[in-house]
Amino acid sequence: MSVVDLPLGPLIVGIDGFELDDVTREQLCHPAVGGVILFSRNYRSPAQLSELCAAIAELRSPRLLITVDQEGGRVQRFREGFTPLPPLGRLGRFYRNHPDRARDLAYRHGRVMAAEVLGHGVDLSWAPVLDLDRGSKVIGDRALGEDPQVVCDLGGYYLAGMRDAGMKSCGKHFPGHGSISADSHHEVVVDRRSLSDLASDMQPFAELAGQLDSVMMAHVCYPARDERPAGFSARWIGQCLRTELDFAGVVVSDDLDMLGATPGGDLVSRLSLALAAGCEAVLVCHPASVAGLLAGRLDLAAPAAGRMEGLYGRPLASLEEQLTVPEFRAWRDSLEKLCER
Repeated sequence: MSVVDLPLGPLIVGIDGFELDDVTREQLCHPAVGGVILFSRNYRSPAQLSELCAAIAELRSPRLLITVDQEGGRVQRFREGFTPLPPLGRLGRFYRNHPDRARDLAYRHGRVMAAEVLGHGVDLSWAPVLDLDRGSKVIGDRALGEDPQVVCDLGGYYLAGMRDAGMKSCGKHFPGHGSISADSHHEVVVDRRSLSDLASDMQPFAELAGQLDSVMMAHVCYPARDERPAGFSARWIGQCLRTELDFAGVVVSDDLDMLGATPGGDLVSRLSLALAAGCEAVLVCHPASVAGLLAGRLDLAAPAAGRMEGLYGRPLASLEEQLTVPEFRAWRDSLEKLCER
């Protein structure tokens, strides 16, 4: 199959299987598609992952962005053959008595995660979580802690680790999903607090905005600013994130298949609303939904030129080279030991 010369579209899509079939190749060459998000269903071994990523990269020019959720803890898609990564919340608990050690571990976590992911052909892990651990069923120990200043502190070290490995970053889920119990994957979520009460949730995004390459929006409604989910709201994206926080990176919608996105209507309507509100990239993770969406008529504006390409990974050294460095091996060992605590 010849390489297709085509600008990247705004859709980042989920696929089935460990390798590409003809149907998936055709979908990934659709003009609306700009990237892929991989899951455990796409992973069998390190060698297989590298082959899959190489096949995806060869489809188009510019090449599709390849992404994953490799946070650690319960959200780590690639496990066998990869370093076990502790949940970020474990670093936050460590911070209480050993802040310097916690900062060092946050850097190691970001550096090792990014190096291993990049080393197999994946550009970006959607990380770090900058929500607060304040009672959310879906966030919990995915967050670095409940104190916004701790999240800012450790988040900065985590971002430095990613950056030093050659990976871009994504803070999620703006303006904060951690302080309300409901799970936006499975229900419509409304956070009725005042803007002043929401300020602590936004603090990590505000303080780290200049270090983040992208931000993922929450499928949560915050009526204090807008009745619509934040990812469909120009008030949250344009007014708050862009103007008030002066964020200059890529804005990404969370998965449009989530039940928390249903106030936006059907899938095509949700996609249109997200783009109109200011999202430049949009996740659609379920392959069946992707197939249905691409089979219909889509009239989509492509993201600003070069924006998606700005999230490509650029590893500073090959994984093979890094594995020969005693310091890097020690970092991996320390993270694995932390998982066992």
